[in-house]
This record gives sequence, C-alpha cells and structure tokens, in this order.
Amino acid sequence: MRPLVLGNWKMNGSLPANLDLLNAITAGLTTSAGAMDAGVCVPAVFLGQMQQRLAGGQMAWGAQDVSAHASGAYTGEVSASMLREFGVRYVLVGHSERRQYHGETDAAVAAKAQQALAHGLTPVVCLGESLAERDAGQTQTVVRRQLAAVVSVLGPCTSEIVVAYEPVWAIGTGRTATPAQAQEVHASLRQQLSAAQAQAAARVRIVYGGSMNAGNAADLLAQPDVDGGLVGGASLKSADFLSIIGAAAERAARRAIA
Repeated sequence: MRPLVLGNWKMNGSLPANLDLLNAITAGLTTSAGAMDAGVCVPAVFLGQMQQRLAGGQMAWGAQDVSAHASGAYTGEVSASMLREFGVRYVLVGHSERRQYHGETDAAVAAKAQQALAHGLTPVVCLGESLAERDAGQTQTVVRRQLAAVVSVLGPCTSEIVVAYEPVWAIGTGRTATPAQAQEVHASLRQQLSAAQAQAAARVRIVYGGSMNAGNAADLLAQPDVDGGLVGGASLKSADFLSIIGAAAERAARRAIA
C-alpha cells in the first residue's frame, strides 16, 4: 500500500507565499517520492493556483471541505462537481475543526463523502476523539461510531476512501499520540473495515493527523497500520514537509524490500 502524505494548510496562505512554498517543495521532491503519494489541501480560493502550478507534476492537490449537496440554493457552499473542474483529487471531510466549529454531524460527514465519490474525488474522512473522551476511555467508541456512519452510507464504495485518524487533543497543540497509541487506533479501524468489507481493509489507507512533524514522522510511519500523514502546521514549512515525505518514501522502500 502506497503511503500518502497530505498537507492541510487550513486558513493560511496568499498567492505569492503559496508560490514560494510550492516551488520549494516541488524542487525538493526526489525520485524516491515516486513510491508514495503526496499532496496539499488548500482553501478553495487557491485551487486555481494549485491547478496551474502543480498540473503534470508529482504533487496532487485537494480541498478542505465539500458540500453535501450537488447544486442549488446553498450560498457559500462549493460542490464536488465544482471542485472537479479544478483538478482536485482529494477532499477533507469531517475535519475536527469542521465538526467542532460548524456543527458537522456524522451523518453530514457521510453525505459529503458520498458526494465526493460520486464526482470522482477521494474523500479523506477525518475521525478523532477529544481529550475528555480519551481520558474517559471512549476513544474506540468515538472513532468507530464516526467510521460506521460513513461505511453505512458508502457500502462497497468504502474501499475508495482515505481515513485520517486525528486525535482532537493533538491538533495544533504540540501534543502527539505516541506511535503505540496511533497504531492501536489504526489497527482497530482496520479491523472494523475488515469486518464490514474485506476489500476495504486491504485498500483503504489510514493516515495519522495530529501534530505530525519532521521529528516524529519516521516513528509514526514505522507502525504497521499507519499509512501516511495528514500534516497541519508542518506542511507550511517546505523543509519540514519534505522531511515527512522523505520518511514516507523510506517506509515505502522498506515495505518493497520486505
């Protein structure tokens, strides 16, 4: 399974700053990065710039959200078909910040994933527990509930998604799940996928999000069920992002030898 590293720029960037960052990242990509997949998920207003700068290269680009509706009177929403016109490959759905600040429910996340797949986009379904939920021993209950909502709607198409485990308590806080903690949750999610659909367990990449950085990426990616990363702040620094991509490429090389 090819590792996947996606940057999530969140609400950051400007046209000139983006260009500098993309130039530095693309210049630093090596041929070894061909053994893995990499991309950046950016604010929708920058998707045209991504299409212009990255088309034909090694880097994919994605959006940070998508409407649950195909079209209509939904002011401010961006549909999957619109994203498709900008060459988008990936789209984040259910990021913890969308769930927390915009009240997105499990059902809404599933509907967005369904819309993305219907228009040829790969939804990156984000799951994760809060600190209070972890301290209460509810991690497995929470993330399994979130994943089950998507599986129940997508059915056989579940095998086409990416899952991102992002413990809410580790996002932007500097705290990170230990490699063992990440592996425990990832293994549980893969078991859940296997129970629902054997093909999905073999095809779905489960990536880790939650303060992955240049210092901890290699240890996290060494875990058997960690298939890549959803990278926040470190994706805005070319050297750090390239280091994480390099760690993923090394993981791919080790797996190829094994």
